[in-house]
Amino acid sequence: MVTMTTTDDIQRILTCHEPVLQNVSHRTRAAVALILREGPSGPEILFIERAKHDGDPWSGDLGFPGGKVEAHDRDPQSAAERETQEELGLDLGTARYLGRLSDVAGDTLPVLVSCFVYVYGGDGPLRPNCEVRDAFWMPLVELLNPLRHEETPVRFRGKRVARPAIRLPQQGKPVLWGLTYRLVMQFLRLLPGSVTGS
Repeated sequence: MVTMTTTDDIQRILTCHEPVLQNVSHRTRAAVALILREGPSGPEILFIERAKHDGDPWSGDLGFPGGKVEAHDRDPQSAAERETQEELGLDLGTARYLGRLSDVAGDTLPVLVSCFVYVYGGDGPLRPNCEVRDAFWMPLVELLNPLRHEETPVRFRGKRVARPAIRLPQQGKPVLWGLTYRLVMQFLRLLPGSVTGS
């Protein structure tokens, strides 16, 4: 388990990290923000629980703030910042940018997700819009706990399928799986002493 990792440590790691970037035209481009803050037990990551909407493949899932890269966005990073402002009222222009993770392509949906990492030092309330059911901070130490990592059945496109996931400590929250799980695991594997498996 990672001990005493700070956001400064994470910044040093990401400064040396060379993400694998993909430029493909046959996938919808999306961008998300992995947002950290210093909490009482070390760094915490901001997650959103998406509101339930018919026809939305990520309806009710946990994720990072973000969404589709629109034609008017300067680049994927500006799309992640715009979407975070729209979904949570959080201005990442006041946050410290640390770097980015490697792009992740959807396994079953034609989407390519870019993930940008920030440290947020503000303490103002989050203001979720209608796309977000809840927003909450999760201690990094909880995500690193191997007892929370499991293979679990999830519902996707009307079917139940077994997928690797992280069960969060909050009662009533869905498991963390799919693209966001893959981004979280990529991030955790960068940390010194990480014992994450799959």
